[in-house]
Amino acid sequence: MALTKKQLAHLEKRLMEERARALKNLGVWDDGSRLGRDASDSDLQFYSDHMADQGTEAMEREKQAVFATKEGRYLYRIEGALRRLYAHPEKFGLCQATREPIAFERLDAVPHARYCIEYKRKLEAGEVDPAEDLAEVE
Repeated sequence: MALTKKQLAHLEKRLMEERARALKNLGVWDDGSRLGRDASDSDLQFYSDHMADQGTEAMEREKQAVFATKEGRYLYRIEGALRRLYAHPEKFGLCQATREPIAFERLDAVPHARYCIEYKRKLEAGEVDPAEDLAEVE
């Protein structure tokens, strides 16, 4: 069962909203990383050479980098879904492994989903090898 035009429009809107949110989050991280140690408003900025302060600042930078990496991967998946939607709207919403339709409810919750819930559960349980997936629906 193919998705209706109304459902596709809804999913496109959801993907664009998620894309905007991810870009905003990455922009916040970028702005925060530019401030650097000297521009921070920490109460301990006068003691910036103290090892504990340096460790805390390093840990904060690492947390920000992990967040940015995670958000970047999410943005990549969102943009991939948009590419699939625009390239082949008639095939959007088909599981890339089984070619079965992905439930609209799943796509509404996870608009970048590439797999139907049954296959995703098997994949997470290690019951299937992702290398054996069929070629992308594109």
